Amino acid sequence: MTNPQTEYDSPWKEILQLYFPDFMLFFFPQFHAQIDWTKEPVFLDKELQQVIRDAELGKRLVDKLVKIYLLDGTESWVLIHIEIQGNEEDEFSQRMYVYNYRIFDCYNRSVVSIAVLGDTNTSWRPNQFGYNLFGCRLDFQFPIVKLIDYRGRQAELAASDNVFATVVMAHLVGLETSNNRTQRKRQKLALIRGLYEKGFEREKVINLFRFIDWMLTLPLELDREFWQEYRQYEESKNMRYITSVERIGIEEGTKQGLIKGIALGLKLKFGDAGTDLLPEIEEIGDVDLLSAVLDAIATVDTVEQLRQVYRSNC
Repeated sequence: MTNPQTEYDSPWKEILQLYFPDFMLFFFPQFHAQIDWTKEPVFLDKELQQVIRDAELGKRLVDKLVKIYLLDGTESWVLIHIEIQGNEEDEFSQRMYVYNYRIFDCYNRSVVSIAVLGDTNTSWRPNQFGYNLFGCRLDFQFPIVKLIDYRGRQAELAASDNVFATVVMAHLVGLETSNNRTQRKRQKLALIRGLYEKGFEREKVINLFRFIDWMLTLPLELDREFWQEYRQYEESKNMRYITSVERIGIEEGTKQGLIKGIALGLKLKFGDAGTDLLPEIEEIGDVDLLSAVLDAIATVDTVEQLRQVYRSNC
């Protein structure tokens, strides 16, 4: 069976690779200004997988490794960790350090490690790992982004043409509407309307639509209402960006993303006993129920308790 840790993917990965310059400009403008963007960034997936195979660290949060060139001609590698699911972890900073030095050790390249934290704990801001013993001192520091710091900055985000302003808004809406799916539907539609109002080209609209749809899943009935209201909006603007085929692709991508997330969670929490549930879970067609199963992994104590979550809702 394929290890879900190595196949796990999410729209964060997709949007990051599609719009990496925007990512750097939005979150790290001081670094963006030092990069020579006339030279295309190169995503080093094979190199990253080699480090993942060699470093036995349990949970793997490494997301993307990118080769860039600075304006002075220097080649550098940027290591991006994305911790979107929001769990505070004591060993996070240590993992950041270990991956950093493993990449340096393997490839003798300068490596910049940065982290995006999507949790709700305002006080958890891991950005350093080190020790000092017998005159031997290690002080590894790395920049972080805390997405909840953008709360209260909705007007600024809405005015921005950077795609990651929309990404952050979708993430915050997901946090704020976890217990109010009717409000989620309204805000989801508002985010989609914003894509058209910003004048984004069709491809960018579709890419961001896919991200928003994955972040803001809805129960079946509300999802039908959302698509009906969305179609009415498109018709009022005389724009038809999302075809029926593309809608099916978006919905299927959301489903597969949730299943992969569940596979990862099951493997990490329950080992092989957890992955034995996957054939049953893959039969679930309701995106909202899949989302509930993913959320429940953090709270249940046994595989059987998790099974009851989806069987009781079937």
